[in-house]
Amino acid sequence: MLLTHDHHADNLDDAGRALLPGAGAVLTTQSGARRLGGGARGLAPWATWRLESPGLPAIEVTATPARHGPPLSRPVVGEVTGFALRWEGQRHGALWISGDTVLYAGVREVAHRITVGTALLHLGGVRFPVTGPLRYTMTARRAVELCGLLRPRTVVPVHYEGWSHFREGRRAVEARLAQAPAAVRGSVRWAEPGRALELTV
Repeated sequence: MLLTHDHHADNLDDAGRALLPGAGAVLTTQSGARRLGGGARGLAPWATWRLESPGLPAIEVTATPARHGPPLSRPVVGEVTGFALRWEGQRHGALWISGDTVLYAGVREVAHRITVGTALLHLGGVRFPVTGPLRYTMTARRAVELCGLLRPRTVVPVHYEGWSHFREGRRAVEARLAQAPAAVRGSVRWAEPGRALELTV
């Protein structure tokens, strides 16, 4: 199980916690591993762990930088991480999961260090009344900017509906993407709840 962070219920709810003991491996942040115990492994940014299981291809998982809010917010919002997955036979580059993050220098570094074929981008433009205009996850506008750097073949928006603190749902994301360059517009695939989404990675 890849767990970008464990301490917010919109990322790990009670049902998710109930699944943890049955997971063969749990990779998360270093602080999350300390909280969860039970063999969870914490990865610092750019650290790599190899997942292996008999009869299956090995998957190399690299933790990537993430920041769940504005500068200096980490003591309040906690540590988060993204993940880049590589395995033999990938056709277009790594599968990258951004995690709950805003766009900042650490995330931009992913574009310089990893060839990303498929990007799962956590969006939603999370905002809270008490902190005004400050954002805690990426907006669609920032996602378009990031895609210009990554140039992925496929983009899957995730984490944008279902909680009151999401400020950009699918309709708002689609409106912004409609104004994006053609290469970005053509790369987007929407995952529908309860339906399989087949991707060529």
